[in-house]
Amino acid sequence: MLKLKGRYSIVAQIGQSPPLEFPGSVDDSWLNNKVIVITGGASGFGEGWVRRWAAAGACVVFGDINVPRGTKLTEHVRAETKNEHVHFRYCDVTSWPSQVELFKEAIRLSPHGGIDAVVANAGIADSKLELENPKNLDADDPPPPNLDCLDVDLIGVIYTTHLAIFYLQHNPGSAPASYTTDPTRLLRDRHLLLIGSAASFSPIPSQALYGASKHAVMGLYRCLRSSIFVHGIRINLLCPYFVDTPLLTASGRALLAGASVGTAEDVVEAGSRFMADPRIVGRAVSIGPKLRIEEDESGEYVLTQKREVAPKAIWEIYAMDFEDTEVFQRRIVGILNRALEFRGWIGWGSDMMGAMSYRLKGLWRGS
Repeated sequence: MLKLKGRYSIVAQIGQSPPLEFPGSVDDSWLNNKVIVITGGASGFGEGWVRRWAAAGACVVFGDINVPRGTKLTEHVRAETKNEHVHFRYCDVTSWPSQVELFKEAIRLSPHGGIDAVVANAGIADSKLELENPKNLDADDPPPPNLDCLDVDLIGVIYTTHLAIFYLQHNPGSAPASYTTDPTRLLRDRHLLLIGSAASFSPIPSQALYGASKHAVMGLYRCLRSSIFVHGIRINLLCPYFVDTPLLTASGRALLAGASVGTAEDVVEAGSRFMADPRIVGRAVSIGPKLRIEEDESGEYVLTQKREVAPKAIWEIYAMDFEDTEVFQRRIVGILNRALEFRGWIGWGSDMMGAMSYRLKGLWRGS
């Protein structure tokens, strides 16, 4: 594929950081005193981040619909970390008022009166599977399909994103995100972390609604990373493969029997790398099982048993978008704009006359 560089690249314009490297483990110390909001924080990846970031000294405010589990987790983490700035609030992400209340509570509980980072983590699988199995639609009043999965995994994420954009750009003491920043001089952050899935770029049989939702999250991320810089916000995306969490249903576990799955620890590690390094801007990774992989002569990845090749679970995806795909789109838009300028008022008048003529023809025909 042709790579467009230099004046054809918009990487610099949108402030995207360089491709990722994954040396060693993450230093969480920068998270001390940061205020982080997490949806779906009572279990799975969310629970892992609550535990880890609270241990690093962050103020963590997390929401979930599972009140007993959220309450118990808060008590346990406070006792374990001696960090009193760990707070749980009931939050149904499909409810706009519920999410609004979570964010307002986070501001109230924040030691500095602002929010440094938001993780749109809440998600469910489609357990009803009604979309591909319609029944009784010939009844007098046929029921609609169950869209709980879509409501949580897409509408909920959009609600979270909308609130995050407002509160992050108004974070007191923060500065616009930049990959050139010096973390040692940066006290605050403006970070939105979206959680996609392998289903964001690959089909999962029987999980059409889940796949559609996660594809949409990918689309949301790819659009926002080309524009959210105007608010000084950095956005990143995690796309876990099949991971052993409560989200993996019994049928999913049966289908994956004998196959490799990812670990929640690797997902938590990837999220912590994004969260603890304010220089990472506009990047996405997929997290899967640890594998030893190398490139063959044709540039394709192949499995290897060589012990000198370190196993790897985190892989960057969509790393070069702004050096090819988006640039192509920008050039097409630019051509259309230049064509409009060239045609000028004569072209505009001609098009308007054509539009009026089309409408008159419709009226003449009675449409």
